[in-house]
Amino acid sequence: MQIKFTEISIRDLVQDYENNDENGVKAYDGLLDIRPPYQREFIYKPEQQQAVIRTVDKGFPLNVMYWAAREDGTFEIIDGQQRTLSICEYIEGNFSVVFEGDRNPYAFTNLPADRQKRILEYKLTVYVCSGTDSEKLDWFRTINIAGERLTEQELRNAVYAGSFVTEAKKKFSKTNCVAYKLGNKYLSGSCIRQDYLETVIGWLNGGKISEYMSIHQHDSNADELWLYFQNVINWLTAKFPKYRKEMKAVAWGELYNTHKDDKLDAVELEKHVAKLMQDSDVQKKSGIYAYVLDGDEHYLGIRAFDDNTKREVYERQKGICALCGKPFAIEQMEADHITPWHAGGRTIAENCQMLCRECNRRKSGK
Repeated sequence: MQIKFTEISIRDLVQDYENNDENGVKAYDGLLDIRPPYQREFIYKPEQQQAVIRTVDKGFPLNVMYWAAREDGTFEIIDGQQRTLSICEYIEGNFSVVFEGDRNPYAFTNLPADRQKRILEYKLTVYVCSGTDSEKLDWFRTINIAGERLTEQELRNAVYAGSFVTEAKKKFSKTNCVAYKLGNKYLSGSCIRQDYLETVIGWLNGGKISEYMSIHQHDSNADELWLYFQNVINWLTAKFPKYRKEMKAVAWGELYNTHKDDKLDAVELEKHVAKLMQDSDVQKKSGIYAYVLDGDEHYLGIRAFDDNTKREVYERQKGICALCGKPFAIEQMEADHITPWHAGGRTIAENCQMLCRECNRRKSGK
């Protein structure tokens, strides 16, 4: 991996600055991708923007910026996006700044010529990284320590930048994008912080997100990913048509991958879900959807016996294990449902017995 130190003047940086939804945000004679199409939207507050310009006007140093070199000779910002956007937007005349000692705000065009020149000749410190995908990803993680930190998926987008990422972002990475409109009730996180894109790729490729992006980096479209997502949403709304807030953030793609070919009755599923929603022993209601498909109680977080109940039952049993009949200290024993939860047993003292650890393991293994 190569890391090259360079200094770039603001005059060169803002050359051919362009900011629109179709082409993203570019500068540096069109060679620098500040914000690829449909990536994270501008998030600096006005006072943060002004602080950047005041720093430049005083000649004070800004934090180092980091760019990634692409195979085609262009660059993408890894760290420093908001500072770069603030500078370019100010030079374009899109906001004004009240400088120290001044009462009135100044747009760039209203500044005296010598101050304009001083700002344009200001040197930005930039480290440019080039290397293998894995080398760049490790490096990006290392330097991603300040400011508006990049998410793991934003780092992957930079490493595997190409036609696939550009097309995928159009559908998964913008406020009110088609993925948001279709699935925001079921997905958590923010589409502009790449949570949707990360989640769906993970579903499709068994959690191996970087592997999928590497293979598809130069695909001309993201149709496979989009069609898969539509299939997931269509399947879950057909099998679980009644929406509940607990459906948000369920790993629907994983459930779809495993059960899409199962013969499932939506009416029966709803009856089962409704019953479990009313069960006070079920602590993790969102796990109900996986449980009715897989039957694994671990999804449900079944309420455990509390310490008071354990003590009450321990004293009732006089410290004797209910199975082997041997005496144990309470710390050596575990609470067990006499009638299992799945057979209708409740998490109450009347349905509790204290077992030694060995007996409890033996019973649980049956």
